[in-house]
Amino acid sequence: MVLASITCSAPVNIAVIKYWGKRDEKLILPLNSSLSGTLHQDDLKTTTTIVASEDYTEDAIWLNGKKEDINATRYQNVLKAIRSRATKLQDKKHCVHIVSINNFPTAAGLASSASGYCCLVYTLAQIYGVDGDISGIARIGSGSACRSMYGGFVKWEMGEKEDGSDSIAVQVQPESHWPEMNIIVLVVNDKKKETSSTDGMQKSAATSPMMKERCAVTVPTRMRDIEEAIKNKDFQTFGDITMKDSDDFHEVCATTTPAIYYLNDTSRYIMNLIHRYNKLSGSVKCAYTFDAGPNACIYLPEENVVEVLSLFIKHFPDQDLSTYYRGPKENVEKIQSYKPNEKLQSLFTPETTFASSLKYILHTKVGPGPQILSESESLIDNNTGLPK
Repeated sequence: MVLASITCSAPVNIAVIKYWGKRDEKLILPLNSSLSGTLHQDDLKTTTTIVASEDYTEDAIWLNGKKEDINATRYQNVLKAIRSRATKLQDKKHCVHIVSINNFPTAAGLASSASGYCCLVYTLAQIYGVDGDISGIARIGSGSACRSMYGGFVKWEMGEKEDGSDSIAVQVQPESHWPEMNIIVLVVNDKKKETSSTDGMQKSAATSPMMKERCAVTVPTRMRDIEEAIKNKDFQTFGDITMKDSDDFHEVCATTTPAIYYLNDTSRYIMNLIHRYNKLSGSVKCAYTFDAGPNACIYLPEENVVEVLSLFIKHFPDQDLSTYYRGPKENVEKIQSYKPNEKLQSLFTPETTFASSLKYILHTKVGPGPQILSESESLIDNNTGLPK
């Protein structure tokens, strides 16, 4: 007998001040605070259905169609933490079946674990009637998952307590605060990365000479300044800090022993192109950031969207823009017909183009946090308890 069934979705977040390194591996407590923008779920999201039933003989989980080991430490940590705060189902003998899907590649540097664990924890919280902050429970699944618990711009406070109770996510500004903010993701590679974030940050924390100053001085200053920039909708400061922090993060990786490289030649070309574009424009018109992967995430104001997209299409062309560009359809014609001003002309007529370097271009905005979906969107067949 099914006791409860719920389906929820949760967003990806892309950090502008990076989390890298832990002071406690088990509780996933970071060496520094971090800050991110939440991407809109119209474009990137995890959807999770959980069904609690008296008929199930064990807990089970399926991720993107494949059955996973529910006894894995992080799954168990999350389940135990939620069940310890349950106000529902406490008096019913039951197990849960969990089915989760991403609408984007897993482990490709697009923050799939963040949206995945956020969605798992949020959906479990609905099933078990857990109130209050649950970002700390998402954190013990995947650190950056705590930031996906809110929309808009979100900071993850590193906290000071040994039990991690103050290492939680806090919304800096809601998605309604800066509606002009757009995000373009240049998907360079959708394969699984060679060095996982977990392994990479352990090695960096132990061996990179840059980590101490980054955590003690650089990040606290940037956190303060970027929060102020977001509050004031000051894109110049926001963009400058975003790019500097991305560069520093990848420099930390490069100074790790052995060195870790998440960027490839296409990533570095994009960085250089954006710097050239901003310099010729005379101001920061768009800003890149790269997580632990080669994909470029570019923040930019609405007014610069068509120009920047047109620039990328010139350097990374594709025959069918209607499928290559995944964004508002009305932009396709604007991109194709865009004529840059004279000082940018040389940049828009590259001598060499890279037709096969990008998989696709995704265009989105800052969006809301987790959502409860209708029962019609359930991923589980209640008759069998298996994925639909």
